[in-house]
Amino acid sequence: MKARVQDHYTYAVTAILALTAGNAAASGFQLQEQSTSGLGLAYSGMAVAAQDASTVFWNPAAMSSFSGSDVAFPTEYIKPSTTFSEAAPGGSTYKAFGGGGDAGVSSLVPAVYARTALAHGLAVGLAINAPFGLSTRWYTPWAGMFHAVKSKSETLNINPAISYRLNDFLSLGAGVSYQRVKATLTNAVTPLVPSAEARLDGSDWAWGWNVGALVEFGEGTRLGLTYRSATDYTIRGKLSFNNPALAPLGSGARAALQLPRTASLGLSQQWGSKVRVLADYTWTGWDSIQSLTVVATDGANAGAVVANDALNFANSWRAGLGVEYQANAAWLLRAGLAYDRSPVQDAYRTPRLPDDDRKWLAVGARFAPGSRWSLDVGYAYLWVLNGASELAPQGPVPGSLLGTYKSHITIVGAQASFHF
Repeated sequence: MKARVQDHYTYAVTAILALTAGNAAASGFQLQEQSTSGLGLAYSGMAVAAQDASTVFWNPAAMSSFSGSDVAFPTEYIKPSTTFSEAAPGGSTYKAFGGGGDAGVSSLVPAVYARTALAHGLAVGLAINAPFGLSTRWYTPWAGMFHAVKSKSETLNINPAISYRLNDFLSLGAGVSYQRVKATLTNAVTPLVPSAEARLDGSDWAWGWNVGALVEFGEGTRLGLTYRSATDYTIRGKLSFNNPALAPLGSGARAALQLPRTASLGLSQQWGSKVRVLADYTWTGWDSIQSLTVVATDGANAGAVVANDALNFANSWRAGLGVEYQANAAWLLRAGLAYDRSPVQDAYRTPRLPDDDRKWLAVGARFAPGSRWSLDVGYAYLWVLNGASELAPQGPVPGSLLGTYKSHITIVGAQASFHF
């Protein structure tokens, strides 16, 4: 049994590649849910929307469009559902263990934003949010338990920014990010002891940066451009086992990971005094994640490369279209559509990230009885394309996992904003 468990050391440690788990509500493991004021638009045109203090994150250049000071406190509740069904005929090596139930794990995603105007044309702000995350939890025993059981991650992004309005035509902005990734990942170890699981805990902090521009053409037309850099991590983790007999196999682990860069182009057009249309195209450079090399940092395998797994993420894009309607002085209504391409390719889809392309439908509203405060609410439903599982590795562990993932996501949110 020890030999088989030792072989599975590789699979347990390479779980670190899933630092941010599946069922995120944007492609890959991004979290699009950064403001409820954007939720009702399916986050269409956020690079140009300039709705409230959340623009510190979406496009810092737009901070100088406001006078005074603003704070915003959004919270999104994400309820995903992901199930696995076996391929027929044939199926997985351990199909007798079942499909694992619903792996979706509901999560709250809060954020805090603040901005203030310092002088004519100059503004500063701060965003504290979570750009990546969420989790999956398969119920054991199940057919894919040697690939994944639990995948939980958290990110914390601290992002100060500055903006300057050069003239009536152009505003520029820039910021820096200090971002933490923290994860807990588990999977079963050997069919000889199905209850035995490996657990990996890992974390790191890293720096990134972002820039933006806002162009106002007049006649109600605005163009926004943003770029957010890649973030390079050296993840350091600890591998442990829930079975005392396997404890000697525990060790430290280290892996390099580069989270992707993004670029967004947003356009808005005001039609009269009541209607604004917003659109965007956002590109994400997921090709930064092609493979992952994992090195043991102590124990019997210290210094050895214990895994070098291929992920082969492809670059992805997202396009959205939204509309705002000012029903009266207090009520602003919103609706939006979006299409989000996934970076995950069929041959490399795992139960830690059972992601595929998705379609968004969203509605929302803002209630602002005066100029001092407002309340935003929003709702979105995401249809996720059925994703094939084509994992057929050599050997009895982790075994093949052949079938289809079916997913959908519901998001609701609320946001309080204050101006002073």
